[in-house]
Amino acid sequence: MSFQCRPNCGACCTAPSITSPIPGMPDGKPAGVRCIQLGEDNRCRIFGKPERPAFCGGLQPSEEMCGTSREQAMHWLADLERSTAPA
Repeated sequence: MSFQCRPNCGACCTAPSITSPIPGMPDGKPAGVRCIQLGEDNRCRIFGKPERPAFCGGLQPSEEMCGTSREQAMHWLADLERSTAPA
C-alpha cells in the first residue's frame, strides 16, 4: 500500500514554489504562499484534472516528505525549496 496524504495538511500546496501556471495564478506561486486551488479543507480543487500543474502531479506523498505532522512536512519542503533554488 502506498503512503497516503495526511488529512487537512496542504503543506505540498503551500511550501514549494510553482513556476508553471495554475488556474487563478497565471504566473504560478512563490514558496510559502497558499495555492489558490487549495480548498478550506486543504484538499486540491483541481486534483486529477488536466489543468493541474505537472509539478503537483510529480510531488508524491512519502514518509520522508510528510513526516508525522504538517509542521514537519512544511519544514522538509522548505528545506528542499532552498536547496534546489537557482543561485
